[in-house]
Amino acid sequence: MATIKLNAPTWEATTSNQSNTTTLWNKWLAIADTQAGNKTAWFLVSLMIQGVLFLPIPAVLMYYYDAPIVVLGVTMILFFANIIAGMGGSGIRTVLSFFTASVLIHVIMLAIFIL
Repeated sequence: MATIKLNAPTWEATTSNQSNTTTLWNKWLAIADTQAGNKTAWFLVSLMIQGVLFLPIPAVLMYYYDAPIVVLGVTMILFFANIIAGMGGSGIRTVLSFFTASVLIHVIMLAIFIL
């Protein structure tokens, strides 16, 4: 009786060239995974930074630099998205990614309207 072997012998298996692709995104995910135990702290830091630094940005930009009302909408959407991500049970990758995206978007808005 002939049996079918699913595993090839080691001498018969071909090895492929595996390249080590360490991208910036993979490094970011590795950093986020190491912070999994600090998820609540990151959520609270995110809320404090956004509440103290980012929520006043639309008022400053609209009053002093004549920015459109869209700036307020973007800020509020980012703020509530961070609240939902943190309180909704999302993983640490999501919480940190939302926080980082929020920081970058606010810095870009400041650069556009001030410079």
